[in-house]
Amino acid sequence: MSSTPSSNAPAPTPTHWVLTLSCPDGPGIVHAVAGTLAEHGGNITESQQFGDPLSGLFFMRVQVESTASRDELEAALAPVIEAFDMTWNLDVVGRRVRTLVMVSKAAHCLVDLLYRERSQGMPIEVVGVVGNHRDLEDIAAFYGKPFHHVPVTRDTKAGAEDRLRELVAELDVELVVLARYMQILSDDLCRDLSGQVINIHHSFLPSFKGARPYAQAHDRGVKLIGATSHYVTGDLDEGPIIEQDVERVDHSRAVEDLVALGEDVERRTLARAVRWHAEHRVLLDGHRTIVFR
Repeated sequence: MSSTPSSNAPAPTPTHWVLTLSCPDGPGIVHAVAGTLAEHGGNITESQQFGDPLSGLFFMRVQVESTASRDELEAALAPVIEAFDMTWNLDVVGRRVRTLVMVSKAAHCLVDLLYRERSQGMPIEVVGVVGNHRDLEDIAAFYGKPFHHVPVTRDTKAGAEDRLRELVAELDVELVVLARYMQILSDDLCRDLSGQVINIHHSFLPSFKGARPYAQAHDRGVKLIGATSHYVTGDLDEGPIIEQDVERVDHSRAVEDLVALGEDVERRTLARAVRWHAEHRVLLDGHRTIVFR
């Protein structure tokens, strides 16, 4: 008597994918996407969608486990993408995004990002730190990150930005984070890196500009301290907002208290924005963002 030998080969391990897309809103989008993924063994683990009545656009973020390869999934999705005129992206869940952090003299945002990368699962890989001063070089060294000193003056600004472009290309950078980098990027550079640069600034703008904004705010008796993290555009501090946060204060707080509270709200606001970007939770909707938290 003969028997057919059974296969002892282990089942292929599925990959956890994240698919994001936007397109003109209309019926059948969710059904088409979910159906295509299901046809290729996809098990959807997370799905969020939003139709914007103002822009007429539909946004979707899907996490799916599948044994299909990237090529297989892209080929399967191609007809759907074409039919609905989609802008889309497919990536592996948790893949660390290659990130360049730019700093000046303030350390709180840099230290926080490097700590979160090392100890809290922030899905970024900081491949370098750029500083227009050397004040934070020792912090970069402590975390084992290359430090690039690129001084900026009015006369050297163009050359400094060319050096930044070189670093972005050499290091295969996907995201640039301005972690209290106190220089304004040119319109040309903002266009070159559109959607790839995240900034953080305090909420006192435009009321308290220039030097010592916290002292100015204290003098006026402000009751809220906040921070805004946004994508950088040619319009200074007016790019699409990703995250904002506030702390309430009162008359008993000294200027030094306001500075400490401000640094705290800045670092956590920036960290959330960077994490959400790296997890593909932020989609652009004109001058706004859709954030699937």
